[in-house]
Amino acid sequence: MSSHKIIFTDIDGTLLNHEREISPLTQEVFHQLTKTVPIILISSRMPQAMHHLQEDLKIEDQPLICYNGGLILVDGQEVFSQEIPFPILEDLVDFNSARNSHISFYNSVEWFVPKYDFWAKREENNTKVTPEIRPAKEVLEAWRPIKKGAHKLMCMGEKNEIDHIFQYLSDHFDDQLHLYRSKDTYLEVASKRVSKLTAIQKLLDDYYHLKLEDAIAFGDNYNDYEMLKSVGMGIAVGNAKPEILEIAKEITYHGKEDGVARSLKKLFNLE
Repeated sequence: MSSHKIIFTDIDGTLLNHEREISPLTQEVFHQLTKTVPIILISSRMPQAMHHLQEDLKIEDQPLICYNGGLILVDGQEVFSQEIPFPILEDLVDFNSARNSHISFYNSVEWFVPKYDFWAKREENNTKVTPEIRPAKEVLEAWRPIKKGAHKLMCMGEKNEIDHIFQYLSDHFDDQLHLYRSKDTYLEVASKRVSKLTAIQKLLDDYYHLKLEDAIAFGDNYNDYEMLKSVGMGIAVGNAKPEILEIAKEITYHGKEDGVARSLKKLFNLE
């Protein structure tokens, strides 16, 4: 039986099956474990894109870590929030006006897309959340008076366009932004003040009174690096990026082959 007292798991690329859903085996394993150990979803997703998965797993009463650590919810209430500052949003929109890549703006439960294009449809299909269509300039107009920032920006477009945005943000805001390139056509942007690890640390300190070594975490991508390296048992799914496989304490099956569930079954001696 594992001595670990809390479990954190990434979602996309880690927890979901080929249909981008929770498999019956994963549901069964989580249902057995939730009686004894907290299980927390930790993702770059927005809250609504995680609630239905919590329901499937019967962990609706557990905290949620959204936007790569930029927003933490406990009992449905915000207990931590860190936004990308408004001036950076303005700067990026100006830079992109000549390029016209898709930039999605996220803040808490809001998701704004410039138009209902290929990228918006794809994200809607992946997350089961419908965006609100509003041009970037209009979003900025609404947010400017209150200097509201974004919990996440998602830049999507052809590889060379995303290359330009990545380079621009790296050159100008390297000290303020985390840039996660999950694939050539996707760039996720978050505040550099937060990561999945900072969010885990906050929950462990403030709510569970546990240490990092008490935690198990599962992940597959660059934004999981610090988390997997720092917890007691950082486990990579078999399809993880090479850099993630390198630092993982253990490697399990592919995410789409129930890697998380199979690993937990073994660790906790479940039937």
